[in-house]
Amino acid sequence: MLIFTKQADLIAHIKSIATAKTTIGFVPTMGALHSGHLSLIAESLRKNDLSVMSIFVNPTQFNNPEDLIKYPRTLEADVQKIKTLSNDVIIYAPSVDDIYEGNTVSKSFDFDGLENQMEGKHRPGHFDGVGTIVKRLFEIVKPTNAYFGEKDFQQLQIVKKLVSKYNLPVNVVGQPIFREANGLAMSSRNERLSASEKIKAAFIYKTLLAAKVLFQIENATAVIRWVVAEFQSQPDFKLEYFEIADETTLTPVIQKEKGKNYRAFIAVFVNEIRLIDTISLN
Repeated sequence: MLIFTKQADLIAHIKSIATAKTTIGFVPTMGALHSGHLSLIAESLRKNDLSVMSIFVNPTQFNNPEDLIKYPRTLEADVQKIKTLSNDVIIYAPSVDDIYEGNTVSKSFDFDGLENQMEGKHRPGHFDGVGTIVKRLFEIVKPTNAYFGEKDFQQLQIVKKLVSKYNLPVNVVGQPIFREANGLAMSSRNERLSASEKIKAAFIYKTLLAAKVLFQIENATAVIRWVVAEFQSQPDFKLEYFEIADETTLTPVIQKEKGKNYRAFIAVFVNEIRLIDTISLN
């Protein structure tokens, strides 16, 4: 398995083995890999001639410095997990300097308002950091297809908008959420949860499922009020937001309309560990 830490070496290697017809699959990650990540690289291996996975904790998308410090970094374990799938995956695990070349700041992006909802509202500058790193990685790897999990659905929509607005020759592919046996959405941050906290955190998905049922008979405002009340009765959780939005524009739903797809988005703190999840309401 080849592991590159410098973009120049990665670019040279890809150029040496790829032709004009070679398809390149790419999975950008921040490491601490779980089954969801592995499903993305497995899909890339099935659909492309070459598969590249980046492992890089991007500092410019963290608005909370403590969250950046505590974010799990498990490169050796990640490599072993990838090897269970294939030794042919090319890993790019750069340093901050290799990516940002001594200027660790994010560029400003306009994603037509997608960046102002949910995560963008509660994490100022987050999507500027996401746009900066994804665009940079696309420029380095030059993938044919790029794979992202739907747990970060807002991010997925923003990456699609990035590709569209900058005319990047990349096909962005969303893949279903992977969940623990109890329904908790798999996340690198789950590694920071204790065993008992993981059990309790199943309440998040349980509430989303109930909200989906309720949304069939109630309006969005009533569903939101119900979810807020549910979390107020749970002292182990601090609800940051629960929103119901149009899947395409990510704008909050005022009144349901036929033919539109709606999705619920949630962010919850469990002992200062921030977890997000989402579910289609259609």
